[in-house]
Amino acid sequence: MKEIFLLKLGEIVLKGQNRRTFENRLKSNVRRRLKPYGEFHIYLVQSTVYVEPETDTCDLDGAWEACGRIFGIASRCRCRPAEKDMDAIFRAVQDYLGDELAVQKSFKVETKRSDKSFRMNSIEISREIGGRLAEAYPEVEVDVHNPAYVVNVEIRDFSAYVHGPAEPGAGGLPTGVGGRGAVLLSGGIDSPAAAYMIAKRGVEIECIHFFSYPYTSELAKEKVLTLAKILAGFCGRMTVDIVGFTEIQEAIRDNCPEEYFTIIMRRMMMRIAERIAREHGCECLVTGENLGQVASQTMQAMAVTGAVVDIPIFHPLIGMDKEEIVRIARRIGTMETSVLPYEDCCTVFTPKHPKTKPRLRDVERVESALDVEALIARAIEHTEQIRVCGADET
Repeated sequence: MKEIFLLKLGEIVLKGQNRRTFENRLKSNVRRRLKPYGEFHIYLVQSTVYVEPETDTCDLDGAWEACGRIFGIASRCRCRPAEKDMDAIFRAVQDYLGDELAVQKSFKVETKRSDKSFRMNSIEISREIGGRLAEAYPEVEVDVHNPAYVVNVEIRDFSAYVHGPAEPGAGGLPTGVGGRGAVLLSGGIDSPAAAYMIAKRGVEIECIHFFSYPYTSELAKEKVLTLAKILAGFCGRMTVDIVGFTEIQEAIRDNCPEEYFTIIMRRMMMRIAERIAREHGCECLVTGENLGQVASQTMQAMAVTGAVVDIPIFHPLIGMDKEEIVRIARRIGTMETSVLPYEDCCTVFTPKHPKTKPRLRDVERVESALDVEALIARAIEHTEQIRVCGADET
């Protein structure tokens, strides 16, 4: 029988009456993400998504890698189905796992029996298959406490399934069940990690990037689009709005005291981001801010920045230290791109002594020197929209 995938659900199983909504969205996401790899029969039974190739031309390795980036899946395993018969199960273990088992120092068999009509219980199945394997592979020790390798047998409704150790999935909730959010995506380490974290909660994301040519280069823009493409491998296809920010930054430089440059720049970003977000049907803004990391990320500064918008602002990284954020960036594959030496607009006209505890009334007074609405209107009018897809989408 052909190899198939079993994708085990995570916290979806804790949902109540709306659980079906989460399951249907997950199945839809799996179908879309696996479409480039061939024709698969995808269905969900007993808190597990079954992925069965329908033709011999399916790219199983590509599909397997794609499954590891789909939110909503807690763990996954490549399996060999077998008839629900002990002889057939043993043959499947030998054929499918024999080569891998033969090079191990020790093993044990674990069984899960969801089909309670099967004549043997889980312990009996494990003992029977384990005994046969011990005879077939006498050089591999049986160790039920700390084995080097675990042979898994699952007795389910349709068949028995044998597989080696399961691999972790992406976790979280299926993309799309948590609404839509607009991520302020810079070229740094933090904002891509924040995008990943919010997407993991089922939020479908769009990205907004502020670009200050000629102070920042085209390479900086390409860097951000590369980051967005990496994120799309987890989050699905998205739009990146590239906002020309040069005029606004120059206006702030020419009309405002230097110590307020950063806080006013952030407020202008938030105003623009909110309007773009609403146009895209997004219900929140998402930033990579981390409390106390830089001058603009103090509690007082973030409060003044957020005062200009009426939709929620989420900060997935707010309580993390830098090492935790770096670990996320390395795990999702954005770190190498984020550290490329192409600066973004946040480094333009950086004040020597920025306000770390600004007062709202003072900022509003300083900001009154700007024609805020005209600047915002021109920036939005000349925004460039770029569609970005992951490697497994078109």
